[in-house]
Amino acid sequence: MTVAVGDRLDPVAIPITRTLVVATALASRDYQDVHHDPDLARERGSKDIFMNILTSNGLTERFVTAWAGPAAVVKRVKIRLGAPNYPGDTMTMTGEVSRVDGDEVEVSVKGENALGIHASGIVVVAL
Repeated sequence: MTVAVGDRLDPVAIPITRTLVVATALASRDYQDVHHDPDLARERGSKDIFMNILTSNGLTERFVTAWAGPAAVVKRVKIRLGAPNYPGDTMTMTGEVSRVDGDEVEVSVKGENALGIHASGIVVVAL
């Protein structure tokens, strides 16, 4: 794979379903009620349950490794969360190669939903 700074990854749209939010929170052992109980999430000031950071991190990593291929090794993931991912929305992942150093590639990533940027940051992979 030949990679250059400025290469863009194909966008990926991820439907944010209630099942995705609940199942991934439970799979990552995050039992906080704001990730599975709509009534308690509203009591705490949210409009609904919302995706946890471990899921956002995993989806970001998966977005880049799907592009980089099965031989890629993830070296670092660093994201910042913004707008919550609520059920019924879609998060669209985009990315661009921001650094190439030998076999190490840094990809700047962004996940956006209807409320704005949900996650932004970098993923570094060795190809």
